[in-house]
Amino acid sequence: MISSEEYIKEEKEKIRVVLDTNIYVSALFWKHGNPHKIVQKGIDEEIEIFASEEIIEELREILKRDFNEDDELIRRQINFLLLSIDIAEVSEKVEIVKTDADDNKIIECAIASNAHFIMSRNLTENHTL
Repeated sequence: MISSEEYIKEEKEKIRVVLDTNIYVSALFWKHGNPHKIVQKGIDEEIEIFASEEIIEELREILKRDFNEDDELIRRQINFLLLSIDIAEVSEKVEIVKTDADDNKIIECAIASNAHFIMSRNLTENHTL
């Protein structure tokens, strides 16, 4: 029989998070870093991680362009990440981020998934997420 405390813990809403593409890249290449720990929390179902098809496609492009990875390795990496990701159906386009329009896909996914947080590691001076 399940105790009332365990029931409350199981029924408690999980934190819903959208990760910027740079978090996924860091999670793939640096296994001991915080981004990898966040993805692991998604795999362990401690949090809910959401992405859109556009975010996944951007990640594919970055892995190909910036890291010169072959298609098979990219497929395996994406499949690994998909163990922790729920795909959000984005129906609303926004133009909130003026300095980097590509970041609007992160906002759109956060809206579609009703996310509590957006996580990013972009430390550039003009980054607005």
